[in-house]
Amino acid sequence: MEERIIEVRGQKLYITHNNISEAKPVIVFLHDSLGCVQLWRDLPEKLSEVTHCNILLYDRLGYGKSGPMLTHERPVNYMEQEAGLLNDLLTELNINNAVLFGHSDGGTIALITAAKYPEKIKSVICEAGHIFVEDLTLKGVWDAWDAYKTTNLAGRLAKYHGDKVEMLFRAWTETWTREDYRSWNIEYLLKDIHCPLLFIQGDADEYGTLEQVERTVSQVSGTAEKYIIPGIGHTPHKEVPELVIGKVSEFIKKL
Repeated sequence: MEERIIEVRGQKLYITHNNISEAKPVIVFLHDSLGCVQLWRDLPEKLSEVTHCNILLYDRLGYGKSGPMLTHERPVNYMEQEAGLLNDLLTELNINNAVLFGHSDGGTIALITAAKYPEKIKSVICEAGHIFVEDLTLKGVWDAWDAYKTTNLAGRLAKYHGDKVEMLFRAWTETWTREDYRSWNIEYLLKDIHCPLLFIQGDADEYGTLEQVERTVSQVSGTAEKYIIPGIGHTPHKEVPELVIGKVSEFIKKL
């Protein structure tokens, strides 16, 4: 794996990647609202070994080893803005055959990118993504906020994000619980997704119901399949990594 800082739109992003085959797609990993490259653990390397695909991971702006956010105040369409930044990153790296693998917010960003910048995207794996706001999602955010105030969650996150923790945590929790964010919805974009889609979700996900899955796979224009895992929560790739690796590798090999 090669790692470096790359500048995109004047923002410094930390990336790590390999290049094992010019003929194979690049699996691009998009982390969640508290995640970073490190928190994917060894899943990307294992998927690269199984599929023989190249991989690219990056810390979204304000996370991990990337530069800080300018402010914790996000617009309602912040994930569409992040999709635009991802498109610019793919352009900078000359990647035109991306398989996007996004978790939670990262899954949503993957869907938006496939809809708005289809020429670079070969397929999408959306794990526990959101296309609209649910009461269950907001409960999960409030529970996380309580944990931040009453446990050592901030200290554990600082191991990965350093002094950026408070900014990124406020950006996530305050945006999702704002009154104007309650009507956020990206269903209008789904018809513009023509590439193959795999939607992975645990049926005990504490941040979203299976309606997120059903409404997504029923509205995209390309082929779509769902993989619902019984008894599993919001992070299937950590809770049952072997199941996720098996399903994702099967999906990629069919491309």
